Amino acid sequence: MPPRSTPRRRNLNLPSHAHELTFSCYRGFPFLRAERTCTWLAEAIDKARTEHQFSLWSYVFMPEHVHLILCPHNDVYDVASIRRSIKEPVARRAIRHLAREASPWLSKISRQRGKRVERLFWQSGGGYDRNINNPKTLAVMIDYIHGNPGRRNLVENPADWRWSSAAWYEGKKDGDLLVDPIPVEWSVD
Repeated sequence: MPPRSTPRRRNLNLPSHAHELTFSCYRGFPFLRAERTCTWLAEAIDKARTEHQFSLWSYVFMPEHVHLILCPHNDVYDVASIRRSIKEPVARRAIRHLAREASPWLSKISRQRGKRVERLFWQSGGGYDRNINNPKTLAVMIDYIHGNPGRRNLVENPADWRWSSAAWYEGKKDGDLLVDPIPVEWSVD
């Protein structure tokens, strides 16, 4: 009997919904420990934000995975395209960098597909996309993603994690990746 495959989760591109996106580095490798890679990711998010017209409400880059909360401005959008426009440029830059450096990581991220060799920076598939359509869920999700570095004992205070929007929420409005203010209609009473 052939193995059962897990059905892919569909993206729900619904007007006025925010999205909590989670995606991981290939095989859980800690590629996001490198400041250079996090900078590339922040640049890709900023470029995608302009190209796809969305607000970035919250984020955290962990050593091996990413959480983003974003809200498209338009009623018609494709969250898979947004995610792809964030992930692909980072993967291309990172793989080029590893090749230039003749890094031993190249063999760890390579896999054979027929006669072709693929190099993977991100785990295959789209990751997770959770629709958010109410303020209470949004608040819970922001707290959850900001708490990641603390739960992993990487910092005591989530606002001390450089690659997180937690400090922004504590009033420190500078940083490597700025977030957009959350509209008042998304505020929890």
